[in-house]
Amino acid sequence: LLASAVPVCEAYDPAFAYEMATIISHGLHRMYVEEEDVFYYLTLYNENYAQPPKPADSDVGIIAGLYRWADAPAAAVPATIVFSGSAHGAAREAQVDLAEHYGVGAALYSATSYKRLREEALTVERWNRLHPTEEPMVPYVTRTLAGGAGPIVAVSDYMKAVPDQVGRWMPRSFVPLGTDGYGRSDTREALRRFFEIDTGHLVVAVL
Repeated sequence: LLASAVPVCEAYDPAFAYEMATIISHGLHRMYVEEEDVFYYLTLYNENYAQPPKPADSDVGIIAGLYRWADAPAAAVPATIVFSGSAHGAAREAQVDLAEHYGVGAALYSATSYKRLREEALTVERWNRLHPTEEPMVPYVTRTLAGGAGPIVAVSDYMKAVPDQVGRWMPRSFVPLGTDGYGRSDTREALRRFFEIDTGHLVVAVL
């Protein structure tokens, strides 16, 4: 949220090593080759987990702030889960639980930067306002999520206000989950349960 007030700050919350590598490579090119007056802020985590392979053709989405990470399992009821950073763990577990126990097929999207998504959407919104006779443009976040169906639930280790930055451009019903308030726990699992961003609460939010 603080980064949203700094136009030259490119803030990212990568979930995986390949996302971080892609962002750093892109940032170095902009700062040292193109010599743009920007700087990059990346949130990194000290939690150990296996790193998945990089999906094909994901570079554009990683830099733009959002891309489809996994298709939905075959199920009767569709939904969409958007995760950031280490919240991918709850998202991936929730996808399995929803499919196996509730007949819900949730597609998974990785949101690497809500700031980038918001800024692009604001630019599109301004262009549409100043060009009323032209065919309206559609924000990247809306286009990317428009192909799905059912509710969109975003889960983050940040406050709900971070994913909610793009709430008004969501193409369908949208629920952000985040870590609002104070919480102290002896384990990550207990803390995520307290803030209601763990697998169980994500499943409930989607249902």
